[in-house]
Amino acid sequence: MTVKFPIKSTIILTITGIFAVAFPFLLMRIGIIDAYITRIITIGGVNAMMAISVNMIVGITGQLSLGQAGFLAIGAYSCIFFNIDAGLPMPVAALCAILLTAICGFLIGFPVLKFSGDYLAIVTLGFGEIIRVVFNNLRSLTGGPDGKQFFTEIFFNKELAFVLTTSMLIIVLALLMNFLRSSYGRAIMACREDEIAANASGINTFRYKMLGFVLAASVAGIGGCLFAMVNGLVRPDSAAFIKSVDYLIFVVLGGMGSMTGSIISAYVLTYLQEFLRFFNEYRLLIYPVILILVMLFRPKGLLGMNEFSIVGFTEYSEKKIKALFTHIFGGRKNVK
Repeated sequence: MTVKFPIKSTIILTITGIFAVAFPFLLMRIGIIDAYITRIITIGGVNAMMAISVNMIVGITGQLSLGQAGFLAIGAYSCIFFNIDAGLPMPVAALCAILLTAICGFLIGFPVLKFSGDYLAIVTLGFGEIIRVVFNNLRSLTGGPDGKQFFTEIFFNKELAFVLTTSMLIIVLALLMNFLRSSYGRAIMACREDEIAANASGINTFRYKMLGFVLAASVAGIGGCLFAMVNGLVRPDSAAFIKSVDYLIFVVLGGMGSMTGSIISAYVLTYLQEFLRFFNEYRLLIYPVILILVMLFRPKGLLGMNEFSIVGFTEYSEKKIKALFTHIFGGRKNVK
C-alpha cells in the first residue's frame, strides 16, 4: 500500500506560512504597523511559543506542570552564555541552548513524572522556584537579580525580530502537528486519555510521557532563546511562578489540547495586557473579569480540543464556491 504525499495541503500551508510572515512585514516596512505594535506582535509570538510548550504537557500529555517558565529561563541564559561567554555564533549558541534545555527536561523528568495530578503540579512549581533562586545567586553568570543584558541585531531591528519569531513559531507548530499525527504522538495522547488502557495495549506510558515532557522543554528552550534576543534583558524573575501561570492561562483560554487555540489565545491576551495598561486603576479588575466570562460561557476554551485547519477551511470554501457557480450557471441552463 503506497501513501500519497499530500501535495495540495503542503502547498496551501506553505503559502499561508509565507503570507503570515511577509504581509505583516510589508505593512511594517511601509509604516502602517509602527514599532510599538510590531513589538507587541513579536512578544505575542514568544508567548505563543511558550503556550505551545505548556500545551504539550497539559493538553497533549495530560500532566499539570507549573514550572515551564523555568525552562524558558534555562534556554534564555544558556543562549546568552554560549553566545557571549563561549563566543559561539548566534545560530550555534541557540541550538546548544535548546539542546541543554532538552537535557535538563530529561533529567528533571525522571523524578518528576513519577508523580501525577496535584502532586506533579507542586513538584514542578518547586522546580521553577529552585531555578529562580539559583539564577538569583549565580551573579557571575546571570547578573543576579538585576539580570543580564543581551543586545544583538535582533533586539535593535524590530522587523527582523518579528520575522524570526513568527517563522520559528510556524516551523515549530508544523513539526509538532506532524509529530502528533505520528504513532508516537498518538501513543502520548493514549496515555493522556487512559494510562491503564494504554499500558494494557503495550504502551510504555512512562517513556512516552517522558518524550512529551522533553519535547515541551525543548520548545520552551526555543521560547527562551527568542525571549533573550527580543527582550535584550533576562532576569531570574523570568522563571517565577506567576510567569508559568500566565502561560497556563493562554492554554486554558485557547483550549487544552489545541495548539492553534493556544496560539490565538496568546496573541489576544498579549495585546489585551498591553491595552489594559492605559487603564491602570482598573487593569487588575478588567482582565480577571474577561477570563471569568470566557470560562463561564466557553469552559473548554476557544477551540476546545479542536484545531483551526487552514486546509479544511480552504477545501470548505472551495466546495461552497463550486456549489454557488453550479447553482448560478446550472440555473441559467435550466431556464433556457
